[in-house]
Amino acid sequence: MGGGDDYRFMALEDAMASLNQKVNIIGVVMEMGMPKRSKGTDCFCSVKIVDQSNWSSGISVNVFAENMEKLPHVESAGDIIQFSHVVMKTHGQEVYALFNKKFSSFAIFEGKYDEDFSPYQVSSKFRPRDQDKKFIRGLRKWLTDSGIDKGMKEPLSLREIREGERADLFCKYTEVLISIRLFDVCHEKILHICEVTKDEWMVFVWDGTDTPPVSIETKLEDEMDNPLPLQLESLPLCRDILCTFPTVGTILRVVVAEGSEKLSLHLLKVGKWVRFLKLICEVHLGLWRGVLMPSTRLRYLPDKDLLVSQRQRLYDERLVSKWERMPLSSFPWPSRITETDYEHVPFVTLMDVLTHSEVTAKFKCVVRVVAMVPWHAKDFCSPSGTYRMRLTLEDPTARIHAFVYAEDGEQLFEGHPPVDVLERKRNKLLGVVGESEEDSEINDALRNPPWVQCCIKSYYLDKGDVWGSRRYRIFGTKLVR
Repeated sequence: MGGGDDYRFMALEDAMASLNQKVNIIGVVMEMGMPKRSKGTDCFCSVKIVDQSNWSSGISVNVFAENMEKLPHVESAGDIIQFSHVVMKTHGQEVYALFNKKFSSFAIFEGKYDEDFSPYQVSSKFRPRDQDKKFIRGLRKWLTDSGIDKGMKEPLSLREIREGERADLFCKYTEVLISIRLFDVCHEKILHICEVTKDEWMVFVWDGTDTPPVSIETKLEDEMDNPLPLQLESLPLCRDILCTFPTVGTILRVVVAEGSEKLSLHLLKVGKWVRFLKLICEVHLGLWRGVLMPSTRLRYLPDKDLLVSQRQRLYDERLVSKWERMPLSSFPWPSRITETDYEHVPFVTLMDVLTHSEVTAKFKCVVRVVAMVPWHAKDFCSPSGTYRMRLTLEDPTARIHAFVYAEDGEQLFEGHPPVDVLERKRNKLLGVVGESEEDSEINDALRNPPWVQCCIKSYYLDKGDVWGSRRYRIFGTKLVR
C-alpha cells in the first residue's frame, strides 16, 4: 500500500506474514463483533477489515480497552479504520492483529461517501499525520471502484425467515423454544433498546416486511390461567414509544442467548440500519424473536446504501396502498370464512390500532385468532344467553385481546346455533389441524389459524384514565362457514 520515504502502513497481506511484530495497518471495515466484557476486567470487540491486498477474507483486529466507551464504535460498514502498533498473532490457523491498550492506537474515518479527513473517533494515543490522507483517499477510491460491498451475499428479510434454520438479517434498530434457524445475513433497522429486567436488554428491529405466521402449540385450556403473551417483554412498552414505531412490518425482539450475558446490547445504535450475521431466529410462545450469540457479528450500513433505500421504498409503498397493509402472507386475500359490514373500507394493522390518535375508534383488520377464552363452545354464553368471550388476535405487527359481547357475538356466530355448529365455527377460526371434534383432542391439537378480516372498535372503562383503560371489541363481523 505504499513505498519510499512516506511508507507508513503495511498491506494486510504483508502484515499477516509479520508474526509477533508491531505493525501499522489501515483498511475498510466489513463487520464488527458484538462488544462484550472479557474474562478479566477489560472490554473487548473484534473488527474485521480488508484492503486491496486481501479483500476476500480480510483480517480481524481484536481490541481490548478499559471500558466500552474506549472501544471502536464504527458507524457503518465501509468506513475506514487505521491501527498503529498492533501485534500480529495466530490462533490455530487464523492470523489476527492484537490491539494493546498500553501502546496501540486507532482512528476511524467515514468511508466512500465522505471527503473529509477528520476522524470521527480516535483512541487516546492516536497522533495524526498528513501522510495518512493519501492512504484514506486511496481506500475510498478503491472501495468505490471495486464494488466489493456489492458482492456480499444478499441478506434475508424478516419475511423469509423459517423455523428450523439459521440466517443473516438486515434490519433497523427501533429503540434500545421451538424450532431454531441461524441466519447469516439479515438487514434491519434498530428502533429501540430497553432494559427489560436488571442487566437484561432487548433490541427492537424492523425491516418493513412481515415475519411468516407460525403454528400455535399451546393448550386451549391453559389460556385462562397462563395466556399467550401479547409481547415478549415482561411489561408492554409505553404508548409514547409505540407511537414512534412503524405501523407496517414486524418489529422483531432480539435478546442475548443464555450464557452470553456479557454482550453489551445497550451500546447498539438506535436509528441505524445494521446487517446481522449468524443471528438465531426462533419461535417462542408463537412469536418470533432473534437471539444474539457470541459468534454474531454486525455491519452498520449508511442510509445511502442501496438495500436500505429499497427497504424504505417498499415500506413507503405499503403505507400508501389501499390493501398492502394486509399481512404479506395473506395475499391475494384472507380466508373467506368471515364477512364484515364494511367490505370497502381499507385494512389497517394492529399497530395502527394501538397507536391511533383517538381513544375510541373503529378499524378493519386482517388477523389470526390464536386463542380464546372460554374455549368450550357450550360456555361461549352466560347462563342468561349473553355471549361473552375474549379472543387473542395477532397480525405481523402486534397481538391484542378483543372481546366478543352480546349482540356482537350473535352477529359473529349467526345467532345461537347448536353447540356442534359452534364447535365447527370455533375450529375453523382457530385453525385446528385434524378432523376430530372432541374437545379433549381439540385442546391438544396443533393450531394454524387462517387470516380473517374483522372489525374492531376501541373503548375505555375509566374516564379518569382513558388510555390506561382502553379495550377492544369485535363488531360488524360474521362467521359464514
